[in-house]
Amino acid sequence: MRGGAPVLLWRAALVAALLCGVGLLPWLSRTDPALTVLKARSAERAPTPEVLDAIRAQLGLDAGPSRLLGDWFGGLLHGDAGRSWISGAEVTPSVLQALGVSLLLMGGSLAVAVLTAGVVCARTLRLGAGHRTPRIAVGRGTRRFAVGRRLDGRRSAGTGSALLSTLPDFLTASVLAAVVGVQLGWLPALGWYGPQWMVLPALSLGLPAGALLGRMLDDLLPGAFAEQWALAAAARGVPGRSIARQALRRCVPGLLPNFGLFVVGLTGGAVAVEQVFDIPGLGRLTLQAAVAQDLPVLQAGTLALVLLAAVAGGLTRLTARLLIGPALRDGALSSLHRPTPSRPTTLPLLYGGLLLAVVALGLARDPLRLDTTARLQSPSWAHPFGTDGLGRDVLARVGHGALSTLALALAVSAAALVLGVLLGLLPRFSGPLVDTVNAVPPVLAALLVTGVAGSGPSTPALAVTAVAWAPLAAHTSALLQQERATTHLTATRGLGAGPFQLLRRELLPAVLPPVVRHALLRLPGVALALAALGFLGLGAQPPSPEWGLLLSENQPYAERAPWAVLAPATALALLGAVAVTGGGGVRWPGLRHVRRRGADGIETAPRRGVRAEDRESAGVDLVSVGTREAGLTGSADTAAEPARKRDA
Repeated sequence: MRGGAPVLLWRAALVAALLCGVGLLPWLSRTDPALTVLKARSAERAPTPEVLDAIRAQLGLDAGPSRLLGDWFGGLLHGDAGRSWISGAEVTPSVLQALGVSLLLMGGSLAVAVLTAGVVCARTLRLGAGHRTPRIAVGRGTRRFAVGRRLDGRRSAGTGSALLSTLPDFLTASVLAAVVGVQLGWLPALGWYGPQWMVLPALSLGLPAGALLGRMLDDLLPGAFAEQWALAAAARGVPGRSIARQALRRCVPGLLPNFGLFVVGLTGGAVAVEQVFDIPGLGRLTLQAAVAQDLPVLQAGTLALVLLAAVAGGLTRLTARLLIGPALRDGALSSLHRPTPSRPTTLPLLYGGLLLAVVALGLARDPLRLDTTARLQSPSWAHPFGTDGLGRDVLARVGHGALSTLALALAVSAAALVLGVLLGLLPRFSGPLVDTVNAVPPVLAALLVTGVAGSGPSTPALAVTAVAWAPLAAHTSALLQQERATTHLTATRGLGAGPFQLLRRELLPAVLPPVVRHALLRLPGVALALAALGFLGLGAQPPSPEWGLLLSENQPYAERAPWAVLAPATALALLGAVAVTGGGGVRWPGLRHVRRRGADGIETAPRRGVRAEDRESAGVDLVSVGTREAGLTGSADTAAEPARKRDA
């Protein structure tokens, strides 16, 4: 592969830098590792100088971090990852056992995610496969296929998927454990002893991930059904189900990088779910090691996640090449633009109005007023959203926490979007970086950022931004790779367009809108990630009414007072609904979705950048090239045979 050696060296350098950063974590955070280890071993033991000196001598801390890193890397070359600083047990068996548990949980979660994604985009697949009325038009010597489809102007996937994608996994896990596991007793709620114990955790992780993947897939499908190969296949009489399968095959490669990121995220980032269901997985193991500064366990767990990320990334790239490799090589793809903008809808105004009404009503109340005689009261006229564990009005806290939650989440999302797009335009540089960053558990990323940047008011935003850009960069790179292999780009380049013109007029209009919609989908998750840093002393601290902090504070009362958790969760869900339904109309300003009518009254595709007539004069047959995409249908001549017989 061209450039393979530099990419491998860059990936190896990133992994080495990450492992060195993990090994230097106590010194970066300016803490005494001996004291932290003593507290993890025995919190009641007094930290006398003699005890701390004994721990330093036992662990070899007096030799310095460089010596510790050298010894650990030297042992790793011989298959020895060292011994735990806390328990004294060998690290490799414990990490492998935890990795096996996490991989099994990840497999079940991915199965749930795939099923959920299928349900989300089922309506679009049904419309694209079952309501096609092909017509043949002839103009300027080139045969074109025009199709009346119900996908034109159709709305995006339902709001239910938007709400589902915004649910925090720890909230879903808590509700499922309390209701399904404890109250109904249908499935076990704690432990890890067999397949039955995997159902609830897999649902908690797979439902939000599947809703997010389903909406991203649903965003690409209309463009696939509008491509020339699909129109030619419909004119030929190919069954709608076959066209729908090939449309999936056309769209899936653009989502595979994010699918690979989900594989790693569900393995090492399922800390909250593993904590709720008491699962001995790798995420929980690395969290405990990070808090206790058990460096051998933390380094080995991080290395396992990095290797998993590299394997997942390689498999996703291989799968993408198997699906559309010939079309990528021959430059025979079409752009996955939507045929027309989404149908205008009032849903963003409705959800936004509800959210503003809740915030306005809450701002008129005192969020800090304590009333211990009114603890955990149910909703009433005096307290429409009930009260929390300290008797504070939940509506007041939701209203006053809106400004800080929304402002910081929007700022972080915007920064992650800009960074993700810029790095995504450099796939050889950002590919290994994305895999490495995504393999870092969120807690560890926060600790590393804190060690480098220090603890300050901007630290939570920096920590979340440091990892939030990776999915957007992966999405940008995947769409950019396909857009570079499109026929219209080949024609535009043949007409003398330079790199800057191609980037501004062709590549960015195709890549930016779906990536922006992707960033909007992740907006509520960014708000939750900011709040998740609170227990490390980095995020919002009590008595702040920040929404994520409200969720974590009231989670222990989810069974007794569900309203205290449902109120901030509903606010986050409304935020996600506003972002998703409003984001369905995101388009590049210079892209006109105007359909022209020929002399015979048949509609032709919208024009963009260079005129279609100029592209035809450059010798590019859009129908014949588009029909050869990855072997999705037969040749253009075969597909156009009915039209030729009719003309004859």
